[in-house]
Parts: sequence; C-alpha cells; structure tokens
Amino acid sequence: MDHQPLVYKRVLLKISGEGFCHEGGFGIEADYLETIARECVEVAKMGIELAVVVGGGNFIRGKTFAEDGHIPRATADYMGMLATVLNALALQEMMETFGVQVRVLSAISVHSVCEPFIRRKAINHLEHGRIVILAAGTGNPFFTTDTCAALRASEIKADVLLKATKVDGIYDSDPKKNPNAKLFNTISFEQVIRDDLKVMDQAAFVLCKEREIPLVVFNVKTPGNIARVLRGENVGTKINP
Repeated sequence: MDHQPLVYKRVLLKISGEGFCHEGGFGIEADYLETIARECVEVAKMGIELAVVVGGGNFIRGKTFAEDGHIPRATADYMGMLATVLNALALQEMMETFGVQVRVLSAISVHSVCEPFIRRKAINHLEHGRIVILAAGTGNPFFTTDTCAALRASEIKADVLLKATKVDGIYDSDPKKNPNAKLFNTISFEQVIRDDLKVMDQAAFVLCKEREIPLVVFNVKTPGNIARVLRGENVGTKINP
C-alpha cells in the first residue's frame, strides 16, 4: 500500500451514469462496475471518508426523456432518480465483495433496499469508515445530480468535490473539435464563469463557489486516477475557491 500523504480527508465523488457502461452504452456493464468499485474501495482503504453521488444517465435522462417521450418533466426526473438507485445498489454490492462496508442513502423513499438520506446519519457512517452512496439526487425534480453532489458536499462538509468524467479535465475549447485545445491544471471559479467553460450545471457550480468547496474534474476511465487526485498528484483540473 502506498503511504504517500493524503491531501483530503472527507471526499464527495460524483460519478455519472456513463461511468457504468461504455460510451453511448445502456445499463450496467459488469467490467465497468467492477472498475469503479475497485477504485472507490482503494481510496477508502487509504483512510479516506468517501461519499459517492451516482447519476442515472446510463438508463434515462429526465430532461431528454421528457422531450422525446412527451411526458411531464417531473415524472421523467423521478424516473431518473430511480435509475440512480439501480446504479447505487449495484455499486454497493460490488464494493462489498472487496471487503468494505457500504451504505446506500436515498433522497426518495425506497425503504426495502436502502436507508433514507439523513445528514447526521450520512456523517456517522463516514466517521465509522463506511462508504456512503447517495442515490436519487436531491429527491426533487428539475435538479441534476451535479447539483445534488454540490449540495451533499456542503451538507457533509466535504474537503473536496471530485467530478469523475470521461475527459482529462477542463479545456479552453472542445478537445474533440480542436486538437490544440489547452488543458488547465488549475483554474479559478471566476475564470470558469468569465470564459463560460462547461463544468457543471450553473446551480451546482455556484453552490460550490459560495461554499468555497474545491472542485477537481478528472478522467475516471484512467485506472488509479481517484487515488492520484487524493494524493495531490497533477491529475485533471482543480478549480480553486
């Protein structure tokens, strides 16, 4: 085990639904699920207090489904919340095969399979060394899981919010369209706003800024990146308060 000092103690990790399958895929793919679980367990065993917010876009995206399916946006968003519960339960079971204790806390009532989200309970689980998976977003329609991540990071007093993505960090332009796009190692909240760089939805980003929560955007598809970020290595892009 690498005993390099850790930069953070309590961490909120946001994993999108896309992390559970290949790009453009649907549902949960076993190898992707196992990779995410191993990465999370690795950092938990380093002594990190880890909370994870999961998205549900590998099953359904509320806004898109509402537009395409011609159903009320609120209903579509609740369907998306249920999708995050599927991901959370799968992640919990896979993590526990690696010898850690995990609790799923949901913002909507699914009492047969997970606990309700209660802030003090979440913090208690973290203090006792359990990984906490936070499902069902904020429990309200019209809010993204990015906003949930920022909100929960504030509530549990996380030292940092890690946004796991499929790109290496924040660029000054779209790297898929511009091969000369510049990757930022560090950047300020003010510059992100000024340059209109797409990092998170506006509500989530403003909450992080107001609560002075550092944000790191990095590529979760690269093995070991979560641990590298927490050791302070030069991975992804850090947004400083």
